[in-house]
Amino acid sequence: MNPVCLTVKNLTMSYGDFVIQRDLNFTVNRGDIFIIMGGSGCGKSTLLRHMIGLHRPQQGEIFFGNESLWQASAENQRRILQRTGVLFQSGALLSSMTLAENVALPMTEARNWSAKKVRELVAYKLALVGLAGFEDYYPAEISGGMQKRAGLARAMALDPEILFFDEPSAGLDPISAKLLDDLILSLRDTLSTTVVMVTHELASIFAIGSNSVFLDAEAGTMLAYGPPQQLLAESQDIKVRRFLTRGQDLIGDS
Repeated sequence: MNPVCLTVKNLTMSYGDFVIQRDLNFTVNRGDIFIIMGGSGCGKSTLLRHMIGLHRPQQGEIFFGNESLWQASAENQRRILQRTGVLFQSGALLSSMTLAENVALPMTEARNWSAKKVRELVAYKLALVGLAGFEDYYPAEISGGMQKRAGLARAMALDPEILFFDEPSAGLDPISAKLLDDLILSLRDTLSTTVVMVTHELASIFAIGSNSVFLDAEAGTMLAYGPPQQLLAESQDIKVRRFLTRGQDLIGDS
């Protein structure tokens, strides 16, 4: 099997004439927990939207395996994206639906499965994220951390090869954030799912990140690419070092 899951090649992102990031080149390998990091406003979430088919690049390519997402026909693009799952920052659960109905939605939209099979799979996905028995609860009836886990169950509904997370720990207390990190690791290890995650949380970056790219708003491009621990130990770029240490290792340099 091709070890490469996703490749970003010569990517330039823009809104109209305003270029956000240019010349992005990196590879996500199968089984990675790949971190997209950088300061506020550098284009992390915008890059994620390009990777999940919501925003067309100004130039460059995004490959899933050997298939170009943006050169594909609409039908093939849908087929490629059905191999992915997305957990948005807010969880994005539909408030008028129960957790079971939220998780079932991708299954009923994309698959011609029986109601019995859907019920069984929904129960299994919720159990995977520690929400067995919460099928009939509405999002407003559970905590923020539980909402994130329910959103993760929905993202996993179609057994994706790759999961995309946008700031999954946003709004969570440190304990809930740590439990979510542990869950992501467990799912990667047990289901062999590749993860691409936007985050600025250092605890998560160092606890679960196996590879990463660092974007910078001022430079308008990537400044570093590699495992977070390696970048912490070896990067000579002051912006990368400041981000990964929250400036602590630069105090003596001032």
